Amino acid sequence: MAPGRLWLLLLIPAIAALYLVLQRRRAQYALRFTNIALLDRVAPRRPQWRRHVAVVLALFAIGSCVLAFAQPKDEVKVPRERATIVVTIDVSLSMMATDVDPNRLEAVKVAAKRFVTSLPAKFNISLVSFAGTASIVVPPTIDRATVLRSIDGLELAESTATGEAIFTSLQALTQVPPDPEHPDEPAPARVVLMSDGKRTVGRTAQEGAQAAKEKEVPVYTVAFGTDSGFIEMDGIRQRVPPDRADLKAVAEITGGQSYTAESADEIKEVYENIGSSVGYDTVDKEITARFAGFAMVLSLAAAGAAVALASRFP
Repeated sequence: MAPGRLWLLLLIPAIAALYLVLQRRRAQYALRFTNIALLDRVAPRRPQWRRHVAVVLALFAIGSCVLAFAQPKDEVKVPRERATIVVTIDVSLSMMATDVDPNRLEAVKVAAKRFVTSLPAKFNISLVSFAGTASIVVPPTIDRATVLRSIDGLELAESTATGEAIFTSLQALTQVPPDPEHPDEPAPARVVLMSDGKRTVGRTAQEGAQAAKEKEVPVYTVAFGTDSGFIEMDGIRQRVPPDRADLKAVAEITGGQSYTAESADEIKEVYENIGSSVGYDTVDKEITARFAGFAMVLSLAAAGAAVALASRFP
């Protein structure tokens, strides 16, 4: 944060050069002994590199001090103060497919609960489920326990109304409790939509996406499942591949992001990525204390080396 102070790093090569000059002068004035045995007793030979350990550690300490003085910074993630996240989950019959272990719905439940608990505590969270119709299971709330219980209670139903799911998610956002600290400023909102099949009833996903775009609500979509996924209905096997193109278009229209997942581990990773995107900001934070700590440790090490090796600065 104060890059001009880094010029002080030039002190290090200057001090190193001065040290070498003094070492050379010291060698020129060394006493000469004719009695080699006496010389070995008075000044026993030691490995040359040990004499310089304390000085090298001291130079590193100086470097750390200069870096601390320049007020270094690093990017860190900090929770956002407030927002509303609508978790919208497809519960159509295709969710019983077992191409995702143990099945699509159970894998999504586990990942969704982990996602909910990872969000900042001040976030309002709403739960919407959809199959042939869409419904607000939990209105926006900061009560995580209620949301988690409701996720566990999701049950399968027929058909897939992806467009209606988006419209219902937007309706859920109208039920956000007022924020006493920011009464006139609406909180940011996001919709996280997970689906594994094609729309079969209701308004189209593109219609829902246009409505979300008008309200400036980004929709993050997750198409999960594999192309080989299937379910059995009345003894007939039906393939249920995810509609990746439709969900990707929704994300692009609304300014959100689209993801795909073909396993429980990938679903978990997707939710973690979304959580970082919607729940945290990347900001610059001063980390002077870190380099000051390095300097302290190196200074103590240099002092210890000087004592232990009976060395001293010239």
